[in-house]
Amino acid sequence: MNHIARIGLLGLSITLAGCSVLEADKIDYKSASRGTSLEIPPDLTQLSRDTRYVVPGGSVTASSFQAGQAVPGAPTAASTLGDVRIERAGNTRWLVVSRPADQLWGPVREFWQENGFLLTLDQANLGIMETDWAENRAKLPQDFIRNALGKVFDSLYSTGERDRFRTRLERNAAGGTEIYISHRGMIEVYNNTQKDQTIWQPRATDPELEAEFLRRLMVRLGTPAEQSRALVAAGGTVRPTSRVATVGSQPVVQIDEGFDRAWRRVGLTLDRTGFTVEDRDRSQGTYFVRYVEPNPDKKEPGFLGKLFGPSTPNAAPLKFRISVKSQGESTTVSVLNAAGAPETSANAQRIVNVIADDLK
Repeated sequence: MNHIARIGLLGLSITLAGCSVLEADKIDYKSASRGTSLEIPPDLTQLSRDTRYVVPGGSVTASSFQAGQAVPGAPTAASTLGDVRIERAGNTRWLVVSRPADQLWGPVREFWQENGFLLTLDQANLGIMETDWAENRAKLPQDFIRNALGKVFDSLYSTGERDRFRTRLERNAAGGTEIYISHRGMIEVYNNTQKDQTIWQPRATDPELEAEFLRRLMVRLGTPAEQSRALVAAGGTVRPTSRVATVGSQPVVQIDEGFDRAWRRVGLTLDRTGFTVEDRDRSQGTYFVRYVEPNPDKKEPGFLGKLFGPSTPNAAPLKFRISVKSQGESTTVSVLNAAGAPETSANAQRIVNVIADDLK
């Protein structure tokens, strides 16, 4: 079936569906790899192993399962049940689990598979796993025609949206693990006035979708479902201040937070905005990142691609270092080039703006 015929049938089914209600409050993902695949970005290659990122081992002690164990310096909005705690800063949430990361890696991997995802990145040495692009089938209209024909012509129905999620596990000073989930989305749009061709382009990150998967992961790790909902909703919104400034002619992001929380939030921002973290050195406050345009349709550049300008075929990825330096409860985030010198091109200002926008 050609593309124009497919669009025609889709339009007919949507018209006949009329005023059917989208069940937006439900989640039922199906990996795009089982249908029309959105190819993974070329920069998601296997990285060499580094012993600094081997997840810690060891047995779990009885004390690690005591309820309400707070980590010094934790954010104000924090809720605990058993050995799982959820913390929040603004719209950003993450889990703190009193278990070593090697005991969590398997359950977290199974969690994504149980939720309908395939993994395209699964690197315990870096503490990072990433799902394939997947479609939330619960957003499809559940009308008579859909119920009657959906199983036969399932491939004709599409929400026009795809999501992928990156999960990052980091060891904390207490011997437990912090778990971060970041979302990236794409949307299919028409690229001409005839509306006979479509392209995929990035859409906004959804913090509430990240929160829902954190809640589901809490349930997978042993928290009762009803209590997990209460814990995710608990706590007031913390509003840390971040802003773009200029220090010595170099653009920077200034954050009114100490190093630990700033380091976490900058890492999550890099995951959300399309950078691949090749390496990180927490002791030096440095993320080693690269960027390759992730849009599977090369006719239209993605969000960061528009910022950096059009790329040439087979262009080398752009490499940078993101420096996170703190003094007390004040942190400065700056951009360095691949050699570690201050980045002086216009890219530095663009990257700083992207980081600052996501931190708001």
